[in-house]
Amino acid sequence: MIKIKTREEIELMRESALIVSKTLGMLAKEVKPGVSTLYLDKLAEDFIRSEGAVPGFLGLYDFPNSLCMSPNNQVVHGIPNKNPLVEGDIISIDCGAYKNGFHGDHAYTFAVGEIAEETKKLLDVTRASLYVGIREFKAGNRVGDVGYAIQKFTEDHGYGVVRELVGHGLGREMHEDPEMPNYGKRGRGKKFVEGMVVAIEPMTNLGTHKIRQHADGWTITTLDNKPSAHFEHDIAIVNGKPELLSTFKYVHDALGIVTDEEDEFRQ
Repeated sequence: MIKIKTREEIELMRESALIVSKTLGMLAKEVKPGVSTLYLDKLAEDFIRSEGAVPGFLGLYDFPNSLCMSPNNQVVHGIPNKNPLVEGDIISIDCGAYKNGFHGDHAYTFAVGEIAEETKKLLDVTRASLYVGIREFKAGNRVGDVGYAIQKFTEDHGYGVVRELVGHGLGREMHEDPEMPNYGKRGRGKKFVEGMVVAIEPMTNLGTHKIRQHADGWTITTLDNKPSAHFEHDIAIVNGKPELLSTFKYVHDALGIVTDEEDEFRQ
């Protein structure tokens, strides 16, 4: 069942989402060669708690940490460890925060130092595909409209769109209805209405769309071991249109990136 949010609930969700946004912005300054993902995980947990929230992932389905940290060929759900990042890596950081009874949940894939040009393009296209999908999240459209838009955009660039992992509704639970695949057919699936809140999160592979799950029950990698990128925003339908609750502003400020990509989704 899709749980519609009131304007007041959406504002509470914005607060949770922005804590995640600020956490990712803080981490952006710390992602560099020689740093371990376990160290970054501890920084994130401390920061989230300092904001009056609790880490949304810690203990969720028995996940052992506050961040999902997925380098290089890992798609999502990577477990933080003591291995240092190295020059040329990429690292997807997926973060959640829970405050005032609501979850925030979004992700950004960072470059570690200088990365290969083909990998940089993968990151740029995946981030752009997120906004292509968000544009279709409006009253009267359907789940398939978002998935189709993301799939066409990324496959037109020659990339593989992961099928088994999807975005989702968001609210008092981390994962609510509807599921939000990054592939699909126009006009199919549940209809979007005022007050819906979802997390849209393209997961795009440099090569095949196929993946495999590892014995730890969490780690998922690309089948061909080529890099994978992951970006995620929280979005509400307000006045019939998509409105961002999360932002990459803090990340981009830290990295010196100038962009107006979020402007159309502010009301």
